[in-house]
Amino acid sequence: MASTSDPSKDILQLLSGEIEVVITQPLEDVLRIQLITRNKKRIENPYSTVFKDKRPLDIQRVNDESLQVNVGKFKAIIYENPFRISFYTTKGELINRDADLGIQIQENGISVLKELQQGERFIGLGEKTGPIDRRGWQYTHWNTDAFAYHQEFDPLYSSIPFYIGINGHLPYGIFVNNTCRTDFNFGASNDRFSFFRSTDGYIDYFFIFTGDVKGIISKYLDLTGRPELPPVWALGYQQCRYSYYPEEELLLLADTFRKKKIPCDVLYLDIHYMDEYKVFTWNKERFSDPKKFLADLKGKGFKVVIIQDPGIKVEDGYAACDSGKKEDVFVKYPDGELYVGEAWPGRCYFPDFTDERARNWWKRQMRAHFEEGVAGFWNDMNEPAVWGKNFPDFTRFTYDGQHTSHLHAHNVYGMQMVRATYEAQKELRPDKRPFALTRAAFAGTQRYAWKWTGDNISNEEHLLLGQRLINSLSLSGYFFSGNDVGGFIGECWPELFMRWIAVGAFNPFFRGHSMINSRDHEPWSFGEEAEEVSRNFITLRYKLLPYLYSAFYQAVIYDEPVNRPMAYTLYYDERSFSHAYGHQFYVGSSILVCPVLPGQAYGKVWLPEGDYYNMFTSKIYAEGEHVVELHRHRIPVFVRAGHALMSAEASENAENTLRGPYQFHLYKGNKPSSGLFYLDEGEGYGYKNGEYSLIKWEFIPGNVHQWKIQHVEGNMYFDVSKTEVYLHGYTESDVLEINGKKPSYYSTEWMWIAPVSSFDPYFKQTDRSTIIKVIKVSM
Repeated sequence: MASTSDPSKDILQLLSGEIEVVITQPLEDVLRIQLITRNKKRIENPYSTVFKDKRPLDIQRVNDESLQVNVGKFKAIIYENPFRISFYTTKGELINRDADLGIQIQENGISVLKELQQGERFIGLGEKTGPIDRRGWQYTHWNTDAFAYHQEFDPLYSSIPFYIGINGHLPYGIFVNNTCRTDFNFGASNDRFSFFRSTDGYIDYFFIFTGDVKGIISKYLDLTGRPELPPVWALGYQQCRYSYYPEEELLLLADTFRKKKIPCDVLYLDIHYMDEYKVFTWNKERFSDPKKFLADLKGKGFKVVIIQDPGIKVEDGYAACDSGKKEDVFVKYPDGELYVGEAWPGRCYFPDFTDERARNWWKRQMRAHFEEGVAGFWNDMNEPAVWGKNFPDFTRFTYDGQHTSHLHAHNVYGMQMVRATYEAQKELRPDKRPFALTRAAFAGTQRYAWKWTGDNISNEEHLLLGQRLINSLSLSGYFFSGNDVGGFIGECWPELFMRWIAVGAFNPFFRGHSMINSRDHEPWSFGEEAEEVSRNFITLRYKLLPYLYSAFYQAVIYDEPVNRPMAYTLYYDERSFSHAYGHQFYVGSSILVCPVLPGQAYGKVWLPEGDYYNMFTSKIYAEGEHVVELHRHRIPVFVRAGHALMSAEASENAENTLRGPYQFHLYKGNKPSSGLFYLDEGEGYGYKNGEYSLIKWEFIPGNVHQWKIQHVEGNMYFDVSKTEVYLHGYTESDVLEINGKKPSYYSTEWMWIAPVSSFDPYFKQTDRSTIIKVIKVSM
């Protein structure tokens, strides 16, 4: 045991009763606490974390009973017997501490009890139902095939054991790095303590304090890794159903999108494209020539994503089955017999994705799909799901050398499956950015895949519940997620679909999907009125693609979520957690979206920290809470005053849209602000060699409103002077400068003063002169 400061010491080990304690500092502002029940085998998680080194510990002896560890912005006071730990700011303010009951060892595992503070709130924890604030709720992490889950169903498909506690103005993060079943109780049934429990007698948790929520999420991503910049087509609208077949139906679907002038990038193939649901096969009666079929869709501007399930049908002569047995990559019982479970193909073997050999085998099976031209992959049923719900607990997994049971492998099974799917794309198509979509996930899966929230229901409850799930995933470091627009199960109706597609247009992942033997969820499936609304909001998403793509860039580079719930920055304001405003979210830093239900005449919105413009009318609203009249064909969406947006003329797909022409939208305000726009070619890795444009905008209010918009980085020079500018909130009497120059009647470039917003769906870019005042501006 270390008792004094020792610059060379990077580990503190204690023995307290039946508990072995190991404390290290992996990163600045992060402390790792490992608690091991004596004589218990420790199974460590080899999958979630990416950090490599430990930092020297700054340890000081406080007295005979306690030590102090200084960790950047906080300090930890460690009581040795019984073991307890308290966390304080460097100024001595209490952040968090163990309850007086400390660590509890019971038959069902080991629990860490934390003292509940007055007014303490809890956010994050990934894909969890319930309110944004978890106070008073209890949750379990055990990935589950949660078909038709309801408002309080738990657990769902993913396990992300990372939450943020908010003790007054002091937020902190706790990440529990155990892959076995874990439980989190945030004061449910008691007001004395919260706790988290691991069922295997070992807890490995990280405590994070940076001073704000943004910094906590960034440190969590330092621990667990970041996503890479996605292909731009993944930001476009995506259409799915269970299932489209034969190939003629897909070709007709593609033609209908183009004929109706509704932008779309991606079409999906659910399980009926396969021969008897066997992964890596095609049903040749439905898809006679997959390579030609995919090439035809590519010629129409569409990418195709196919579903993959992990179950490998037990069938002699089926190539995947035969090679999997030969290479010994399937899950086994303790006696060596192969485990067989029931899934869509019938009796199935299951690859042990915790074995590198199995992951490499999976990649080899995928090779043919790259040769055929498949653009992306959708991993489903990977909780893993079998008709009996779970593998037997005692089935054996390699766990990359630790050799353990299903109890430890279950929660990371889907993560390791989609890891193999992602790595196959990196290795077999190295010049293109991967796209993988997963249903099951664990902490760290954000490195490999986007996430959708599973088999939701077509009702009003799920419209709002789905948004809370996306908001919570964003607060948990999973930035690229979405839900099935319109709901997967049940019968949607026009008014609900119009609301859902309006909200979905602002979420990171934007896909319509529906169940077999239910109503189609194409944008034209609910009548002419809903078709027009769908077209307007899908087109709006494409218009905003330069802004949205920039938000994805900032997520990858600066750890700022694409979708930013109110609690992301306003965690000190109780309204961020209220039922009225808990569904609101920012897209990037400038656009605020307020989901509402169909049939409401009025809705409450909260506009914090400054003035806002209605995106569709340009009406200005002062900071505060408002009751707004609701329109049947749109939802409340606002733009911050003093902010800038970048848009483009919407094309039939994202790749063409991102090529421009572009527009800047400048919203008059009274507070200084700044931001970034980012552009590149959209699909490859040229940006890593400087092939991109980074554009900085800055607004400085005053007697003269100064806007600066400049290319600041990258080899793809962006000529600001050749870009249209729309002024929102300005009149001809306002004095402003853009890049140091006042509007001039002698320039050849155009600036538009818009009395109605150019984002109004009835504003036509080709007929500007009839509805807006035109002046010229020199830039």
